[in-house]
Amino acid sequence: MLVQINKDEFAREANKKAWYQTNNIIWTIIFLYPLLGIIDFIYAPDIWIQFLIVRIILVLAILGLYTFFQSRKYDYRILLHIAFMLLSIPSAILCNVVNVQEVTVFFLIYSAIVLFFNLQVYWEPINSVIQVAFAIVLLVIFFNVLNQYSLDLFINNGGQYFFITSIISCLIVSARYKVTERDVRSQLLIEKSNEQLKSQNRDIVEKNNIIDLQYDKLRKLDEQKNSFINIAGHDLKNLIGSVIMSTNGIKEEEYRLSTDQKEFLQYISESAEKMQYMLNMLMEAKEVDSPEIKFNFEIFDINTEARYVFKGLVETAQMKNITLIDNILKLPLNVRLDKVFAGQVFQNLLSNAIKFSQTNNSIKVATSLQRQKFVFEIIDEGIAIGQDELDGMFNKLKTLNDANTTNATGSRLGLGLSIAKLMTQEMGGDLSYRSDVNGNYFRVEFNVIN
Repeated sequence: MLVQINKDEFAREANKKAWYQTNNIIWTIIFLYPLLGIIDFIYAPDIWIQFLIVRIILVLAILGLYTFFQSRKYDYRILLHIAFMLLSIPSAILCNVVNVQEVTVFFLIYSAIVLFFNLQVYWEPINSVIQVAFAIVLLVIFFNVLNQYSLDLFINNGGQYFFITSIISCLIVSARYKVTERDVRSQLLIEKSNEQLKSQNRDIVEKNNIIDLQYDKLRKLDEQKNSFINIAGHDLKNLIGSVIMSTNGIKEEEYRLSTDQKEFLQYISESAEKMQYMLNMLMEAKEVDSPEIKFNFEIFDINTEARYVFKGLVETAQMKNITLIDNILKLPLNVRLDKVFAGQVFQNLLSNAIKFSQTNNSIKVATSLQRQKFVFEIIDEGIAIGQDELDGMFNKLKTLNDANTTNATGSRLGLGLSIAKLMTQEMGGDLSYRSDVNGNYFRVEFNVIN
């Protein structure tokens, strides 16, 4: 995320920096300015006491102004201008009243005061220009009023040092102002970046905690699921085994059965064997959408398998007054697939088509050979289920753990269509579907063996 600094933030931080520098200037003046009386005593012994008193009064005045400005939160620039003006007046007077032999010393002191200010202060360069102009004006005024020497003598005995130092110090202020602004901006960027990083770190820690909690829940659910599959699989094996034993027992008395009963018995027997086969596969995979399911590929006539599924659902359709139309090819078409799972794909598609079709409707089931592919089609020209709803049905395995699956689609349908799509793809086939104004259409394609 890009860090932005607004004008108010920058102004507040710059003001803090400016007041920090102002504190340094004011307290340095308070402690060191009276010590200049020693130089007065050495180079101006006749007037040093008077100027010492003046220096002490100025220091006290500057201290009072400093306290007042801080308490009222006034602009630091005004305080510095007043302090400089107060210091400039006695310095300008001393440069004009002392003997010409000592003028250089006091010009150097005055230059040091100007240089000290401009080395420490943080403000716009124009303020330093104003200060230097004020100092020159004071020198000019007191030169005309108090000085007894010529202008050349005045300038050559230290005046040139003052003017050079003043000009250079103004250039220093300009460079320092730009550097300090850049430092303030960099400091703000670092602080705000650190705050963002801390905030992001807190968010990451919170999300990691949530992930850990969700992982624990999923792990427990996975353990519960595996436990349920193991228990249910064990019980289902016993039940299916009982069905197979019962059908085998009935087959021993098959001579007593009618033709229809024999046909139903054969259908029950084959269905039980398929259930046992699929249950064994499920127990091995432990997940209904596991990519590690091992198929038992074999060569068989897929039209026969399609017709077997069709016949098994005729009575289910009749219970809803739905007519199943048989357009299944009589021509044998050999494929290399898992026979049980291929039949389960047809079973899931046709049983769900019957489930969602309206009463007194007809559903056409057709097979064909197109471009060396076996094509299984279910055509329902009744009321459309809806393309969005079919998308939800066929992709339910992908959204099984999504909280949004508790919608109407989720409540209407289990995993049949989604499993059919997955099994078709795993066996190298293709499953497509469509639901529009023409009704509902399902299509499965598998490669045919020449």
